[in-house]
Amino acid sequence: MITVHHLNNSRSQRVLWLLEELGQPYEIVRYERDPATMLAPASLKAVHPLGKSPVVVTDEGLVLAESGAILETLTELYGHGRLAPPAGTPEAARYRYWLHYAEGSAMPPLLLKLVFDRIEKSPVPFFVKPIVKGIAGKAKATFIAPQLKTHLDFMEGELGKSLWFAGEEFSAADIQMSFAVEAARARGGLDQSRPKLMAYLERIHARPAYQRALERGGPFALG
Repeated sequence: MITVHHLNNSRSQRVLWLLEELGQPYEIVRYERDPATMLAPASLKAVHPLGKSPVVVTDEGLVLAESGAILETLTELYGHGRLAPPAGTPEAARYRYWLHYAEGSAMPPLLLKLVFDRIEKSPVPFFVKPIVKGIAGKAKATFIAPQLKTHLDFMEGELGKSLWFAGEEFSAADIQMSFAVEAARARGGLDQSRPKLMAYLERIHARPAYQRALERGGPFALG
C-alpha cells in the first residue's frame, strides 16, 4: 500500500487529495510542525534526507519527494488516463506548465510574504524595531506586493480561458495549483476582486475527494 508521510498544514494535503480522487488505497504516517518554529520535525529526515513533506513510498518501495513530481508520478502510475490530458494535446502542454508553475513561480513570492510578515512581527530590541519594520515593509511594498499582483492577475486571466487550469476538465494540475491559490487567499491578497480564482476555490472545496482528504489528513489552514 502507498504510504504518505503527512505533515499538518502542508503541501502533503494535495497528495491525499490526489489519492482520494484516484480511489487509490493509502496509509498515513503523521508528523506535526513545531508550534514555535512551524518547521517539520527532524524525524522526517529518516524518510528523506531533506526532512520535508510530502514524501511518498509507493507499493514498489519507490521513495518520492517534491509535490509536483509526486502528483505527476502517481497520476501516471495509477490514473489510467484519469486526471491528465492525452499526450500531445494543447491541454497536456498546459497541464505540464501548471504542474511546474505552482512551485516554481507562484509560491516564491507567497513564501517571501510569509517570511517578511514574520520578520515584521518578530520580537526584537526596541531600538532596532523601527529599522526591522522599515526594511520588511519596504521589501513587501516594492517587490513582493507587485509580484503577487502580477501572478494573481495572470492566474485570474488564465481561468478566464477555461474552467480549470489545464482546460475544461479537472486534472492533477488543479490539485497542484490549489496550495498556491489557498495560500494567496490566506496571505497574498486574493479576494472577491478576482472572482474566477474565488470560484475555483469554491469548486475544489466542493469536491467529495477534497473533503475526504481533509477528513483523513486533518484540519488544513494556512496563516
